[in-house]
Amino acid sequence: MSDIPLAYVPKAFKPVATEVPWVRWLLITLVFLVLAVLLFAPLITVFYEALREGVGAALTSLTDKESLSAIRLTLLVAVFAVPLNAIFGIAAAWFITKYSFRGKAILITLIDIPFSVSPVVAGLCIVLTFGANSWVGSWLVAHGMPVVFAVPGIVMASMFVTFPFVARELIPVMIEQGKAEEEAALTLGATGWRVFFTVTLPNIRWALLYGVLLCNARAMGEFGAVAVVSGKIRGLTATMPITIEMLYNEYSSVAAFSLAAVLALLALVTLVLKTLLEWRFADQLAAQHRH
Repeated sequence: MSDIPLAYVPKAFKPVATEVPWVRWLLITLVFLVLAVLLFAPLITVFYEALREGVGAALTSLTDKESLSAIRLTLLVAVFAVPLNAIFGIAAAWFITKYSFRGKAILITLIDIPFSVSPVVAGLCIVLTFGANSWVGSWLVAHGMPVVFAVPGIVMASMFVTFPFVARELIPVMIEQGKAEEEAALTLGATGWRVFFTVTLPNIRWALLYGVLLCNARAMGEFGAVAVVSGKIRGLTATMPITIEMLYNEYSSVAAFSLAAVLALLALVTLVLKTLLEWRFADQLAAQHRH
């Protein structure tokens, strides 16, 4: 039994929020107002402008050669950038959580650099490093492997701005799980790869999917870094965000907003999947804490 007198034990816990009702309703209204102005209104405008001249006009603009090229290029960049960043994120999270070494905090800080550096600056660094005027870029151009104003540069820029997402999702999860299960599997004679595929990967699969989803969404919607390294060549290096900007500047509103609606739909699908993964991931963490 506890030595604390019963007189000092509170009969009921006080609620965390002690504001009067009108203050709570004011805060809730303010939040919904901000969401309406910054989120719902732009989304409604995008779909309204895309369908303003009818569904047929929107579909016709989407089947245009430039629009189809932009969609294909955006998906191609995601196909390369997302798996590569997933591999990097798993390796970085494993290295940071399973080993002790000097400079770990510095490594974590370096992983966070794309969150603090402007994407335009990142694109400019790629141009200065791999452009035709640099010695690396000139050698690549001379051998028929240009990076800047080509698909490799777009993939590189997309990878730079998205590579923290997977690692940042995995590191806290792997720290929470610890090393006990992997050490037990190694003690029983399992190889390193077997431990990874049968113990580590199943434990981090939901966090990994969550990070990959965020990475994919950012890769498809990236504008700043891609705008610098792509050269905005129609039909060749213009991704969906770049093409939307060019069409809007040329007053092709229906085509621009139709392509923007496709990008918005992809974002909404990503949001739904993100929510589902959050629920599943929360259930997994709750089950682990119960055990």
